Amino acid sequence: MELNQLLGRIVDEVAPLRGSGVVADYIPALARVDPAHFGIAIADIEGSVRGVGDWRMPFSVQSISKVFTLALVLAGSDEALWRRVGREPSGNAFNSLIQLEHERGIPRNPFINAGALTVTDELISQVGDASGELLAFLRAESGNPDLRVDGEVSASEAAHADRNLALTHFMASYGNMRNPVATVLDQYVRQCSIEMSCRDLALAGRFLAAHGVRRDGSELLTRRQAKRVNAIMLTCGTYDAAGDFAYRVGIPGKSGVGGGILAIVPGRCAVAVWSPGLDARGNSVAGVAALDHFTTLTGWSIF
Repeated sequence: MELNQLLGRIVDEVAPLRGSGVVADYIPALARVDPAHFGIAIADIEGSVRGVGDWRMPFSVQSISKVFTLALVLAGSDEALWRRVGREPSGNAFNSLIQLEHERGIPRNPFINAGALTVTDELISQVGDASGELLAFLRAESGNPDLRVDGEVSASEAAHADRNLALTHFMASYGNMRNPVATVLDQYVRQCSIEMSCRDLALAGRFLAAHGVRRDGSELLTRRQAKRVNAIMLTCGTYDAAGDFAYRVGIPGKSGVGGGILAIVPGRCAVAVWSPGLDARGNSVAGVAALDHFTTLTGWSIF
């Protein structure tokens, strides 16, 4: 099926779901976003990108940023991180304190909040300014020098960060924080508050479809490392709904409560979809449906 036809078909299929779900109202700056927005973009491994709908409209990437922070850390030091965070699905809420206590301050995986805070802490130790390093990387890979941290979202999240603060202090009590808690939390909030469009996100994620090779042809990750990041996206990337996402969509994906999802077809393309209405587990209702249709229509599931 020709790409424009494919994208048009997906838009038609998900039209009844636009506006379904609820926006992330626990972050006040995100509560005002219209849930009827929908955009999708596909970037192939050569770097060309096509999209439809609101695919050029910036939105808050939130937890999707965790994929890129993880990749930057692994590019710097592979083994150091895995002594501090696991690689197993959580099965619990993404901000669970109970699970973290049960596992004595070692987060279950890098995509739950505790794990992502640990990854951010590791990146601070490597480069100093973790959010600045991430933003520079995303600007380079997307080809968009205007990417920025949304100050309103960042301030809103910082003002409602009690749970993340508790998680970080709890890990510090077990010796699993290397930098000051306030510094780690500030950097983490900033990374989650970066604004990107579907176009930007698909291009930035293209290196994972290209087995770790960046836009300029240099290697960020080895083929083995890229495989492993994609594997963690598949098993842990959609909060406690990863099994259902694998069942319906069948490719690695990472969602964010801003309504975005980045999905990877290894060896082919990166797909970014955005629709702010979320289901009870924090994943975009129309976004998951769009990716379901995408893999069904193309046959590009990894299964």
